[in-house]
Amino acid sequence: METGMTSPRSAAAGTASEVLTVFLKLGLTCFGGPIAHIGYFRREFVEQRRWLDEEAYTDLVGLCQFLPGPTSSQVGFSIGLLRAGWLGGLAAWCGFTLPSVLLLLGFATIAPSLGGPVGGGLIHGLKLVAVTVVAQAVWDMARRLCPDPCRTAIALVAMAVLSVLTTVYAQLFVIGLGAVLGLALCRTSGSAVEVRVQRHTDERRISRVVGAMALALFVVLLIGFPATATLFPTSQTINVFEAFYRSGALVFGGGHVVLPLLQQATVVTGWVAPNDFLAGYGAAQAVPGPLFTFAAFLGWVMAPTPNHWTGAAIATVGIFLPGLLLVLAALPYWQALRSRPSMGAILSGANAAVVGLLATALYSPVWTTAVLSQVDFAIAAIGFFMLTLWKTRPLAVVSFCALAGIAEFALR
Repeated sequence: METGMTSPRSAAAGTASEVLTVFLKLGLTCFGGPIAHIGYFRREFVEQRRWLDEEAYTDLVGLCQFLPGPTSSQVGFSIGLLRAGWLGGLAAWCGFTLPSVLLLLGFATIAPSLGGPVGGGLIHGLKLVAVTVVAQAVWDMARRLCPDPCRTAIALVAMAVLSVLTTVYAQLFVIGLGAVLGLALCRTSGSAVEVRVQRHTDERRISRVVGAMALALFVVLLIGFPATATLFPTSQTINVFEAFYRSGALVFGGGHVVLPLLQQATVVTGWVAPNDFLAGYGAAQAVPGPLFTFAAFLGWVMAPTPNHWTGAAIATVGIFLPGLLLVLAALPYWQALRSRPSMGAILSGANAAVVGLLATALYSPVWTTAVLSQVDFAIAAIGFFMLTLWKTRPLAVVSFCALAGIAEFALR
């Protein structure tokens, strides 16, 4: 099968059905977020199956962490692509993603029927899960991405700008501003992202023609769909795809950054109710697989059509597609790009702005919608310490907050 790659261990080494079987198992068992997923992948594909050596896998993870998008999904897609060509890449993405999608759609179908103290408490508990998870993400990202005064200042500027800008494109402006400030301030401060140069790039080489086509398609969709949406404002299908594609294209720094982007795209526009949004985000913490499948839940529950199966499909493809296109676009140029100090500085500034973006979302809508009493604050605080200090599994924290929410409502 021709894939445009030259790889001694890739396309002819396996089949798409083999890739699908392995990634379906991972999609059903990979809890804990992208960092945990990377660990699962390493154990499965480096230690046990030996599809990649340690050096090649590390280099692949480095590329996906450098790019916007869902890191674990990008790594999985790349491994499938190398193992069994284009069908292998598609099989890897489907196997890793669809279990989470189907579980969240199952929750979306039963959520409207949840009533009484148990149902109301469960929904409220899931909203408190969102508080604890986003607070942990802000804490960890601030320590990792804003370790010096320069990047801390960029994060604070981002928060200040977001406090006065309420447009749909406020996040895009803030990330762009962070990139510009990073290029101006971080290049000489020692804060540029450091990356290692690996030797085995020939094992992942995609032709430059394929890379250029993927980059062109990424740009055309990112720029073209907003223009198309302006020309056809009554086409909700175009509006939905554009909103989720834009959100997926701007996720720097971690999967949780998708929260404020999707909130702006769906809640502010009136497509999804704030309570439904946070309940779905909390439920997304309880299922295996990538966090980006939260988009499927939103596509299902949206008030305007397309929704349900059609909306979920559009939202899921829209949010994952930009990250996968960027992987294809960057692979032929990865070594040259990451050796440039300017690229590290730009990424440093953009990531710092992302910290401010996520911190703003922690306050509104997450905190203002979920924490309504001192009991709520206590539950969220315990969940936060469980995640940060006691290193409790996210699924256990979800269970604790859900049970605590049910107990709170029952006592009322």
